[in-house]
Amino acid sequence: MPQVIFHKDDNVYRAEVGADTNLVVQAGIRQFPYPHLRYECGMGKCSKCACLVIAGGEHLPEPNWKEKRQLGERLSEGYRLACQLWLSHDIELRQDDVPA
Repeated sequence: MPQVIFHKDDNVYRAEVGADTNLVVQAGIRQFPYPHLRYECGMGKCSKCACLVIAGGEHLPEPNWKEKRQLGERLSEGYRLACQLWLSHDIELRQDDVPA
């Protein structure tokens, strides 16, 4: 089961999630600690859920067209849309304090 380390507002949240978990779905059903995740549409249209991948990015699939359109150059900096990621490996993410 994947371990998730999530940095937000100078806090660090750690949790184990089930295989093929989407953090926006977890936040939507209010499963700790993901209510702290900023998101809005959950469909890759708004980019509010953008997170910097600190570790574990090598296990993620290539960015899809929604991520490419919403994140542009930020993809090369390591940002991904949490709503588009279904986790199957450990990952460490940071969400900036200010919306993207």
